[in-house]
Amino acid sequence: MNARFQGRIVVVTGGGQGIGAAAVQRFAAEGARVAVLDLDVDEARRAGHAALAVGGDCTDVAVMDGFLNRVESELGPPDILFNNVGQSARERSGPFSESEEATWRFVLEVSLLTAMRAARRVAPGMRARGYGRIVNMSSDAAFAGDVGLADYAAAKMGVVGFTRSLARELAPAGVTVNAVCPGAIRTRAHERLSPGILRRIVAQTPAGFVGEPQDVAAAVAFLASEEARFITGQTLLIDGGRWMV
Repeated sequence: MNARFQGRIVVVTGGGQGIGAAAVQRFAAEGARVAVLDLDVDEARRAGHAALAVGGDCTDVAVMDGFLNRVESELGPPDILFNNVGQSARERSGPFSESEEATWRFVLEVSLLTAMRAARRVAPGMRARGYGRIVNMSSDAAFAGDVGLADYAAAKMGVVGFTRSLARELAPAGVTVNAVCPGAIRTRAHERLSPGILRRIVAQTPAGFVGEPQDVAAAVAFLASEEARFITGQTLLIDGGRWMV
């Protein structure tokens, strides 16, 4: 690994495991000081890649604000934000006609509004400093429109629209905003999807296999790097060719 993030402060929401943990490891290996907020940060603390690991609910406004205050006071203002936290309804996934509004609201909260809040908190500082990278987590479910994931697809397509609008707003200040859209990735959260949905997603993947968290982390690191300085407002699908744009 090189040191392309040497001296950079990186924030990863939901960085305790899976794709988030892989991103934390990747950024740290390339010289960044990484701060993590997750309900369960025990694994992040054991791994030792995070300079700051805070346990807390990313959907709690006060928790998010307190976490970012700590980042600024203990590490410095964030240069890079990876809005990774999010999830589908998992075991509650099913036909929309049989779904409950409380489930939709949870999915929208954790998969869309957390990204908006965190970006709103760090964007003014990035604009003032004339530098910043924001990478938002979407999903190829937003494009494929998988049956049983209507609420998740809606939330993740919302992330795409949010990414494009914010990118246009912040581009003149030297801040880029992009989104990544993973498909079938081998994480504990993904394995909680119903077996039928998971089998269908893998069957629709031309590559014919499930990706690894490191596959997504590599793309996130690229979008957060200087090499991607002329890329903004874009949505990168990392899904073995399941959806092609």
